[in-house]
Amino acid sequence: MAGGSQVLTDDSLVSRLDRGLLKLETLLALLSGLAVFALMMLAVVSVGGRNFMGQPLPGYVDWIEQAMPLIAFMGIAYAQRNGGHIRMDLVVGVLKGRALYLAEFVTTFAILLLVVLMIWGSWAHFDRSFDPAMPMWSRDSSMDIGIPIWPAKLLVPVALSVLAARLILQLWAYVQAISTGAETPVAVPLVLDAATVAAMEASHVTDPTEETRKGAR
Repeated sequence: MAGGSQVLTDDSLVSRLDRGLLKLETLLALLSGLAVFALMMLAVVSVGGRNFMGQPLPGYVDWIEQAMPLIAFMGIAYAQRNGGHIRMDLVVGVLKGRALYLAEFVTTFAILLLVVLMIWGSWAHFDRSFDPAMPMWSRDSSMDIGIPIWPAKLLVPVALSVLAARLILQLWAYVQAISTGAETPVAVPLVLDAATVAAMEASHVTDPTEETRKGAR
């Protein structure tokens, strides 16, 4: 598991594309967070309705099912960009320079192949559900209140496509790092040592007024 990472930027094309894609990834991650908040509010309404009016929110489970792709997939590319996914660092943690970025390229390429297969499969599931000739364009719906399922199914290949774009961009950055021998390439998460991670975490919890007093001294 990666303990922490950072992504460097500069004026190169790959870095500009990285920052542009990050805006989309941030938006999707925000939508994922809003979906979690919305489910919390629905839970309050459902429990409150059951306790005070004897009637929970109709279709509560259906709405949870619809929100699951938002929660599970919308932030996946953002996490990949920032090196937030769980992984084993037993090997890459001891590699440096070109050997490190070659290993990162191989693993990222393997992930890309898997993601492409998942895009193909998830799009097939969406295609089986979506039909413009049917009511609400849907061949299937949720069990309770009959919500069309195809919008939730569409979110999966969309989110995975953004992840695939991120992986391709990182592969490009790793190729540049391998060819130039750069120690700190841009547009890819750089694994930080434990001391650096601890210092970064400490900076987030430090009292700003204490930092101001230190600066004044």
